[in-house]
Amino acid sequence: MARIAIVDDHALAREGLRDMLADEPDMEVVGEAANGREALKLCRRLRPDLVLMDVRMPEMDGLAATREVKREHPGTSVLMVTMHENPDYLYEAIKAGAAGYVLKDATQDDVFRAIRQVLRGESPLDTELAARLLRQLASEDKNLGSHSGQPGKKRLEGYTHPLTARELEVLRLMKLGQTNPQISRNLWISLGTVKNHVEHIIAKLGVSDRTQAVVCGIEWGLFDSNDQ
Repeated sequence: MARIAIVDDHALAREGLRDMLADEPDMEVVGEAANGREALKLCRRLRPDLVLMDVRMPEMDGLAATREVKREHPGTSVLMVTMHENPDYLYEAIKAGAAGYVLKDATQDDVFRAIRQVLRGESPLDTELAARLLRQLASEDKNLGSHSGQPGKKRLEGYTHPLTARELEVLRLMKLGQTNPQISRNLWISLGTVKNHVEHIIAKLGVSDRTQAVVCGIEWGLFDSNDQ
């Protein structure tokens, strides 16, 4: 059963999400917090599988809290909860460590779909949006590397479980925003094999989800300079 934490400074918003998730047999709300600092304490104590993180909160906002949660607990996924689909903000959220976002006015089915996608290691982001955000991150990382004389911000620091050639191929297609079925068709391998590769990539890179696997690959310089 997936253990979920809800972080929002509005009690009614927390109650709404809690009630929405209450009848799901594969999900359990294990804790709630009203701001980012409380969220950190909650994650240290309960180690949830996924945090539904509000954006605007007192004391510590959602972005700052996400950075700290992912730094201390890289295996915990964070799904941002936001009022607006702002690409600039979503870009910052992904950099902070979020797997994606869900809109506050989303339908119940959309919320469940996004949560389950993240828990399966998939990206809840629209394919085109995901590809654009990751290209932006790669471009920024390349520019930083050129100024510092290094090809990436981290460049294999702590990279102790190298990916196989096939896993690198899969990761490159993930960077383009491709879904598992698309990767399956492009590499002429079964969907089950793709899923296994994605799971191995996530485990080897020590991240919690598909989106952060690509972010990690960019930061560690796992892509060729001509990868698009």
